[in-house]
Formats: sequence, structure tokens, C-alpha cells
Amino acid sequence: MDVTKYRRERIFQPISTGELERRWQEVRKMMTDKGIDCLVMQNNSQFLGGYVRWFTDVPAVNGYPLTVIFPLEGEMTIVSSGGPPIPAYPPEWAVRGAKVVPASYFLTFNYTKFLDAEIIAKTLKVNEAKVVGLLGENFIPASLYNYLRKNLPAVELIEAADFVDEIKAIKSEEEISLIRKCAAIQDIGMAAIPELLKPGMREFELRSALEHMMMDLGSEEKWIMIGSAPAGQLSNQKHPFLQNRVIEKGDQVCVMNEVNGPGGFYTEVGRTYILGKPTTELKNIWQEAVEAQKLTASLLKPGAKPADIFDANNQFLMDRGYPPEGRLYCHGQGYDLVERPAIRTDETMLIKENMNIAVHPRIVTQTAHAYCCDNYLTTANGSIRIHETPLELFVV
Repeated sequence: MDVTKYRRERIFQPISTGELERRWQEVRKMMTDKGIDCLVMQNNSQFLGGYVRWFTDVPAVNGYPLTVIFPLEGEMTIVSSGGPPIPAYPPEWAVRGAKVVPASYFLTFNYTKFLDAEIIAKTLKVNEAKVVGLLGENFIPASLYNYLRKNLPAVELIEAADFVDEIKAIKSEEEISLIRKCAAIQDIGMAAIPELLKPGMREFELRSALEHMMMDLGSEEKWIMIGSAPAGQLSNQKHPFLQNRVIEKGDQVCVMNEVNGPGGFYTEVGRTYILGKPTTELKNIWQEAVEAQKLTASLLKPGAKPADIFDANNQFLMDRGYPPEGRLYCHGQGYDLVERPAIRTDETMLIKENMNIAVHPRIVTQTAHAYCCDNYLTTANGSIRIHETPLELFVV
């Protein structure tokens, strides 16, 4: 079987082998410098599953954990749930530089909690690992961590996310091309909303139509937040579980399109659509939200400190009588919907060239809500907006 041909037949947008090898090489340089023998990572969803996808070009999905052991030398090991007679996910033809070892374990079956841990520990022993870097202790289950501690007492377990995050945050030309594709299909979806949006439809029906369109254009995973309200009430976007409201004439509808694109990279764009006439207050705070976005974008320059950008945004808000920001209003994106650098006071990663950063300031009063979201690519001289959706309120 021609594996390369079959992979392209089955996978919509595989990353190139050359790009994967670039990533592995960069990480192994840092592993050598830091004396790390193996990396261990585990993800179980595509929304925040960037480590596994970045190393393997295979996403973890649906709450089924995929664990990757990445050695300083040799091929990776992917531990996944499955077993004969059908090959486990991912099939061998879908992966490069890795072997797949299956076991019949599930998060909902507590008595299987050590089945994957046993394979992982055995693999680390085969690799004679003395120092093992965990990619994101937040993602490592207590059962796995405790098993490794108990059964590999001579192995030093350290957090290794910081140095991998630094490499992962700076996008290659191939990655940037895929990021632009994601922004482009989101722009198509946002442009179609005036035709899709009708009084009498429920919010989830609008989401369903958008999801269908995004899938047809190559999106792998969907996250679309929608919130509607009559003029004079807050139309902030809602979690999909809360999107049952019927949209009426005169409503303001906030749409946040956060699907990923071909190849699995994320961007996000948010706008407000009005089935009537926008209030003067909404128009005013929308313009201030646009100004806030542009301010942050102007500060996204190589060497900038996220804490300084965060403070500048809050000063902008307070100077205009609004409360300071208390949420994550600006952050990196890639295979993760939310990744570093985060624009907040405790982020240590500096802004560098070729980062993909979502900027979404929010201005809220008691009777109006303005949310302006776009992605920016950092360059040597500043940042450029990737999305082409106009920076305006859309009157339907």
C-alpha cells in the first residue's frame, strides 16, 4: 500500500513530514540542553489537545486519552484505547515516526486506570529514561502520575511545558498558511450570517447552519458561541448548552466563531448582528471596543511583555469609565483553542515574531455589550490582522 497516498485520501489536510521533523529536531535540541531523556504528554480532546497533535499530527478526541512518549532518540510511542481485531486509533498508516500500542482502557472504567500507565512505564524503562519531562502536569491524570512515581522511583519527573510552549508558540511558514486558511473559512461564515439569520429561528439553529458550512470548508472541530437579546439588554455570546432562545425582530445577536480550520489550527472571530436598528449606546461602545482591539494589536511587538499589554488595556478601559478586565481577553492560538502567550500579569513568555494571537476586548454596560474579536500575526515590526471580516456592526 502507498501509505502517503492513502493518508492523503483519508485525511483532509495532513501536515508535511518535513514540518513534523522540524518540530522534533527543535525539541530534541532543548531536551539535550536540559538533560531530558523522554517527554510524556496526554490529551483527550481537540480543543485543548495541542501537545499530542503538534508532535504527531493526530488529534485526541471525544475524551479518549492519547499518550505520547517522545524519546531523545528513536521513534515515539502512542498509547491509545483499543485492541484487536480492529487496529486502534490512530492506525499505523496515519502516524509518522511513531508506533501505536493499544490497551482496552476508558476514563469511565476506574478499574482500567493503570492499563495505559503500565505501557508508559515499560516504554520509559526500555528507553532507559532517567529524567522524564511532563508536558503539562495539568493534563496528566493522578493515576498515571502516581503509578510512575511508585513504579519508577529512580526516574526524575519534571515539568517540561515551558520550553516546548516557547517552540510551539512560534509558527512556521506551513503553520501560518494553515492559520490563514482557518481565518478565511471563518470570514466566509461571518459573511453568510446575514443570509442565515432569520427572526423565529433559535440560536442553536444558527449555530447548526454555521457548523455545517464550516465542516464543508474543512473545519475539524466546532465551537460556536451565540447570544441574542432585545435592544437594551446584554447580547453576550452563550455556551452551546444555553442556545435555545428564539431570535426576534429588533434583537442583537453576538456570534463568536471559534472553529478550527484545515489541519487543525485555531483562530476566532466575533461580531454583533442586529435585526433592526442598533442603539446609540451599542454603536458607541462598539467603536470603543474596536479602539481597544487596535490598541492591543499595536503593542504586540517582539520583546513586549504581556503584563504591560494587559495593563495598557485596563488603563484604556478605566480612562473611559469601564471596569478593568478580569478575564483572558487576548491569547495565543495554534492546535489549542487557547495557548500561550496569554496577555495577563503572570505570563512570562515575551511576544515574539510569528505568533498567532487572538484579541477580543469586551466592553459592557448595564444595557449593551460589545465584543470585537480577531486574530493577529506578529511580525518583526508589529502585528497584522489575519481576519478580513469588517470591523463593524452588521445590520440585517
